[in-house]
Amino acid sequence: MEYKFREIEKKWQQQWINTNAYRVLNVSEKPKFYVLDMFPYPSGAGLHVGHPLGYIASDIYSRFKRLKGFNVLHPMGYDAFGLPAEQYAIEHGVHPAVSTDQNINNFRRQLDNIGFCYDWDREVRTCDPGYYKWTQWIFLQLFNSFYNRKTNKAEKIDVLIASFETEGNASHPIPNSQFPITSFTAEEWKSFDEKTQQDILMQYRLAYCGYGEVNWCEALGTVLANDEVVNGVSERGGHPVVKKKLRQWYLRITEYADRLLEGLERIEFSESMKEMQTNWIGKSSGAEIEFKVKSENAKDKSLRVYTTRPDTIFGVDFMVVAPEHELVDLIKSNDQATAVDEYIAYVKSRSERERQAEKKISGVFTGAYAVNPFNGREIPIWISEYVLAGYGTGAIMAVPCGDERDFKFAQHFNIPITNIIGKHFNGEDANATKDAILENSGFLNGTPMREAAEIVIGKLEESGIGVRKVNYRMRDAAFSRQRYWGEPFPIQWKDGTAYALSETELPLLLPEVDSYSPGPEGEGPLANIPEWVAKELETNTMPGYAGSSWYFLRYMDPHNDKAFCDRSVSDYWNQVDIYIGGTEHAVGHLLYSRMWTKALYDLGHIGYDEPFKKLVNQGMIQGSSRFVYRLNPEGDEEHVNKTKANYPNPIFISYGIYEKYISQQKAHPHEFKAFIDNKYPGFIFTDKMGADHISISKLHVDVNFVDGYELDMDAFKKWRNHEFAGAEFILEEGKYICGSEVEKMSKTKYNTVNPDDLVDKYGADTFRMYEMFLGPVEISKPWDTKGIEGVHRFLKKLWRLFYDDLKGQVWNNDKATDAELKVLHKTIKKIEDDTERFSFNTGVSTFMIAVNELSDLKCNKKEILEQLLILLTPYAPHVSEELWAALGNSGSILDASFPKFEAKYVTESTKDYPVAINGKTRTELTLDLSITQAEVEAIVLNNETVLKWLDGKQPKKIIYVKNKMINVVI
Repeated sequence: MEYKFREIEKKWQQQWINTNAYRVLNVSEKPKFYVLDMFPYPSGAGLHVGHPLGYIASDIYSRFKRLKGFNVLHPMGYDAFGLPAEQYAIEHGVHPAVSTDQNINNFRRQLDNIGFCYDWDREVRTCDPGYYKWTQWIFLQLFNSFYNRKTNKAEKIDVLIASFETEGNASHPIPNSQFPITSFTAEEWKSFDEKTQQDILMQYRLAYCGYGEVNWCEALGTVLANDEVVNGVSERGGHPVVKKKLRQWYLRITEYADRLLEGLERIEFSESMKEMQTNWIGKSSGAEIEFKVKSENAKDKSLRVYTTRPDTIFGVDFMVVAPEHELVDLIKSNDQATAVDEYIAYVKSRSERERQAEKKISGVFTGAYAVNPFNGREIPIWISEYVLAGYGTGAIMAVPCGDERDFKFAQHFNIPITNIIGKHFNGEDANATKDAILENSGFLNGTPMREAAEIVIGKLEESGIGVRKVNYRMRDAAFSRQRYWGEPFPIQWKDGTAYALSETELPLLLPEVDSYSPGPEGEGPLANIPEWVAKELETNTMPGYAGSSWYFLRYMDPHNDKAFCDRSVSDYWNQVDIYIGGTEHAVGHLLYSRMWTKALYDLGHIGYDEPFKKLVNQGMIQGSSRFVYRLNPEGDEEHVNKTKANYPNPIFISYGIYEKYISQQKAHPHEFKAFIDNKYPGFIFTDKMGADHISISKLHVDVNFVDGYELDMDAFKKWRNHEFAGAEFILEEGKYICGSEVEKMSKTKYNTVNPDDLVDKYGADTFRMYEMFLGPVEISKPWDTKGIEGVHRFLKKLWRLFYDDLKGQVWNNDKATDAELKVLHKTIKKIEDDTERFSFNTGVSTFMIAVNELSDLKCNKKEILEQLLILLTPYAPHVSEELWAALGNSGSILDASFPKFEAKYVTESTKDYPVAINGKTRTELTLDLSITQAEVEAIVLNNETVLKWLDGKQPKKIIYVKNKMINVVI
């Protein structure tokens, strides 16, 4: 009976649908376990073989936990809002809802083809009004809340208002130090008009509106995140990006900075992931200092600078201010104005990532000076791109003797350097030491640096020119986009003041539009809808991460129209036990979802403040690209035209020939010409100086018609509408061998492989196991379809333990032998350990070894094979289900219990001992591990081989070393 995997897999996929095999209930006597994949965006290109890696890993683990007796939640949905869908819609003339729906249908078909155990009744789509109603609802919770620094949690804005009405803002200072009103009494609060009160409350709200510099892309008509800008252009489409001030919504994530750091100690993230998040938050301690500014065009201005090293205050030789800092225009001198303006224009075309990574030193002197508050020294104020407006105060005090970047800047612009650390500074390199005794430092002279910081902070606060400050690199998260395809904000503007819509008005539906172009002042496309504008509704939409910041909660209770998730349900499922996804979401998504969870916890909507207990980051499956090498005519125009006339078809040389001749051109410059002249006389041109003109184009070729490295020449000729129909090939040993290179898997490199093709050719079970067999889940590795044959042969070999192609059924009910039980229990132990620790590649190897050993033992016994199938189910569910039923089991293998490991079957009771005669091994004995010296001697003296060597003599002695060897001394 043949292994007909196509029929088997379709049969069981339909059976699982018919029986709701993967339906998960929110009530169970079993312990719960929540396995989650990172929310995918369903692109129009569909899945390539790199995408399912994490999904297969989570599927194996989910099935494993189910067999271990858990009620497993393993859902799937779609992050369906966002810029890519909108751009696709614009480019193809379809509504993003239509294209997104088409993409999701294709995505779902491909996932089903691989046989995942998702509970599709729980599917969510962020673009579904039934879903984004609750995204809007959560936004309103944030809008109507503030962060109470006294209780260290989010509370309702009504609590803040009540405090204002009784004591003003004495207990709750305004977070925004730039706001015109810094403090007020209860009486003053009551006297403020409605607009002033709302403006003040906006400074406290967890979701608030303000003006900020953003990456504006005119061609795309939207604001881009920093990681969407590369070299001053949009990552998508390569369009110019400039800095622009727009009204933006923000989330006050900075208030959660300390809790986000503390929470990392309670969750299982990799150390590298924790480090990335810690660095992104960037907590530091120091002081904020006011420096008076001396400028020909501005009076009574001061520059606030944050520093982590107040002990170096006397070593400040210049200031560096962010080019976009609001003071720059006010303080620039007349002589420097043009240079300053030109530099600012240059910086506006650069992303923050590029500015921070730039190694080239650049900057401009403003013509203004800051005055050191302790000695009156005038310090030149410069602007440079490496200082960002959003970090700290947007200005730094530069101490070149103690900071390498400041030192290089000072050297580049010939700024004199003050040495405050004596012998620790050699004049050639900065030294960031904290162990020096201060010099040239006024009242700090002779003070150890580690003691000086506290002294300086004390004097700053005493004089009212500075304060102790904890600072964070992380900034409040921009939470609005000037585009169409996103969640509308449930906000109405009345005379310039934002008011929340009532919860009864949710969802605020996304309206139809005729145009996706931006509004009149750079607003989103919703600004072009008269009815929308007439209602004074917000014209921005939420960013893509809005829906993905809480989707793991909606999976728990997806059909609830009364709440985003019933509290009893979220209490049952609690945290995600294991979260699986790529490192590309290491910072943004994980920080935002952690912050949303903490806010919902603070407000009493859920019972835990960290969403994910454990995170597993899968590596990337890289493309293994293939190349062909086209010979191009070169030389003067006459030669090229003549060559093309004589040889009109493209000529491709096999990789081995390319390597042999081209890599050795310098050593043997004429060999390749002679080789080609022999086949295509006159193709390569030799000029008057005797130089051979050789040009070879290295072209990507579709890996789907390359078998390993051998090109299917007929398929290649038909490729790209028969572009190479007349191609000629210079072969090696009758084959065209392609070159190869590991690159990112991409359609443009023709190195993507569609999993549909592999599932059709080899089956879903083979595909699943091969993806795992490639290597550890956590590391990146190249794809090579060639190796999939080995996994397919393994499944055929497994099948033959049950069925013979000629005899049919061969499994039986005979009792298992000790050797067979040993193989089984050794496999149980290894598979349980490997699967629990996500070592799926070694798990696949273990199955291969087990099947080989059982085949050698000619084991066809149900007692063994039945247990083996349960072990295999998470990895290859279709064939396991088919053979389970064939063994006569009435229920699904999905509901079986994971086999129990019994150590007695693998505990060794005997050992093979080499027996040496006078130190040279002559034979081997298998002895019981508990045997005594006397028993060993009796057995040895009765062994035929030993007797032959003794030749009738008695041995001098018999040496028995337990667990090692036996030596007979004659």
